[in-house]
Amino acid sequence: MDKTEDNNSAPSGFLFINKPSGPTSHDIIDRLRRITGIRKIGHAGTLDPFASGVLIVAAGRGATREIGRWVKLDKEYEAVLRLGAISDTYDRTGKIVETQNLASLRRDEIEDVFKKFVGEQEQIPPMYSAKKIGGKKLYELARKGIEVERQPVEITIYELRLLSYDWPELKIKVRCSSGTYIRTLAHDIGQALSRGAYTEELTRTAVGEIKLADTVDIKNLEKENWRIFLQHNI
Repeated sequence: MDKTEDNNSAPSGFLFINKPSGPTSHDIIDRLRRITGIRKIGHAGTLDPFASGVLIVAAGRGATREIGRWVKLDKEYEAVLRLGAISDTYDRTGKIVETQNLASLRRDEIEDVFKKFVGEQEQIPPMYSAKKIGGKKLYELARKGIEVERQPVEITIYELRLLSYDWPELKIKVRCSSGTYIRTLAHDIGQALSRGAYTEELTRTAVGEIKLADTVDIKNLEKENWRIFLQHNI
């Protein structure tokens, strides 16, 4: 066990990380363990490897005991959707399984469909996700070609706004409850538009009151300075 963690006076608090696209959320945790020397570190909500943005990290025993209060907070995202195709992972990292050679849509047609997705609803988690069923992560089963039945989850979309549109790409802003899969939302939007869609880019812009402006790039954290970014008494 790390000596820093053994020490009762070891620092404990929260780091607000701007996760880059590429590494997994677990990769970020491993890197923070190396930087801080603290083994007891966890995060308050996974971001897909291709996604970027706000990742709240608890470092130290005291903070990890309180991480649960961050998990259920509402989230905000910005995403770029590509219309006209369906990916098996619902994002750009997957295999394209279907394409639609249909005409482009008008902006008002898209916005009319968006209205149907605002409010309380049920959403089925995607197979390519870290959600566990029967002790197995869904993406582990998906990679073996196994698809299992998933129970729908109650979510709320508070805001779904079209920021820009240039066929076949559209950029959206989503404000939603915890547990919402933006990749699934993108897929379902594509189905409702009869064009297919998958997520090309995804950025989590807020978790509760914590915004991107409150985060730090992990490349700027070093063994000598990481403590100045540690947030206490939040």
